[in-house]
Amino acid sequence: MTCHVDDYAVCAEGAAAKAQGEPITDVVFDFGEVLTIWDPRAVLCSRYDNAAIDRFLDNATSGFSDVCDMRDGGATIEEAYEYMRRTHGDQWASMYAYYSRNFMDSLVGCVPGARKLVQDLSDAGIGTWGLSNWAKDDFEITRPMFPVFDLLNGYVVSGFEGVRKPDTAIYELAIDRFGIDRDHAVFVDDKPANVAAANSVGMRAIRFGGDHGVLRSTLVRAGVRIPAGNAQPGDAVS
Repeated sequence: MTCHVDDYAVCAEGAAAKAQGEPITDVVFDFGEVLTIWDPRAVLCSRYDNAAIDRFLDNATSGFSDVCDMRDGGATIEEAYEYMRRTHGDQWASMYAYYSRNFMDSLVGCVPGARKLVQDLSDAGIGTWGLSNWAKDDFEITRPMFPVFDLLNGYVVSGFEGVRKPDTAIYELAIDRFGIDRDHAVFVDDKPANVAAANSVGMRAIRFGGDHGVLRSTLVRAGVRIPAGNAQPGDAVS
């Protein structure tokens, strides 16, 4: 299932269609590329040249995306390393081991505007939550780097649960654990498959395209009462 909408449009297909137009009381955020910036090149650039990095990041060559998915689903670093060594060779497994040891360097910052949007939603009484694919031990190491996580009411992270997006089971788990009404929630993610999966469990979703000002405007148009993204010089600030 794919949600055929432009970035930032509220997608409400399939089971989510009945929620279209309902008030939004909760916003659920993906983490990577929505709240945080992940750049594996930032880990590798001081040790490897661009050609080697390009090949490593090509899943067909190294299996990098496959082992990232394994880790997000609960596999250990050792299991991921052994899989890469067995399927793609020692060269890439060695490079993966270096990447894993220095994973924190891949988290290069918060997406501009993310923290303030989450803060404004919270101040407006909107529940803010996280639902992310992330390896358990990597998340534990890097979580303190991002104060935006402290603003959330709670989060579900795949590596702790052994199931990852777009499996609908993790959406159901999050909805139940957060105690939210799916008809009154919206999920924000940068991947179409994850947007579609949210719709399939009855939750509206927005595909994030990298600009929190545009996302803010989308939420305002959907009825969320937060400051609009059109402030002018001299306006009151908060």
